[in-house]
Amino acid sequence: MGLRQDKFSKQVQRDLSELFNIKKNDWLGGAFVTISNVNVSPDLGHVKVYLSLYNNPHRAAIMEQLDGFNKEIRHALAQRLRNSVKKMPEVHFYEDDTLEYVAKMEDLLKTLNTPKGEE
Repeated sequence: MGLRQDKFSKQVQRDLSELFNIKKNDWLGGAFVTISNVNVSPDLGHVKVYLSLYNNPHRAAIMEQLDGFNKEIRHALAQRLRNSVKKMPEVHFYEDDTLEYVAKMEDLLKTLNTPKGEE
């Protein structure tokens, strides 16, 4: 990733986390959500935001709710980024399931049969 993309992705992550903190009850239904990663396309036209939804049983509902508020989120983000880019990029939200994947792999590794001499 280029220097401009890296700076812009960090700025988007900072601004979005502030917005989520302010509007958490409206946009997220009060759920605890963290932004784990932000990827920006080389032309700064698309932003992929990866969200971690820790121990939340209503993950699909939260992701649908974010998609419903996408236009409002994009507008609020544009107000903060108006001096950084000419055109506000499209924002796409994805669920980051890295922690669940790691836990699953650890469980699988624990179930492997190891020879008695190598424990």
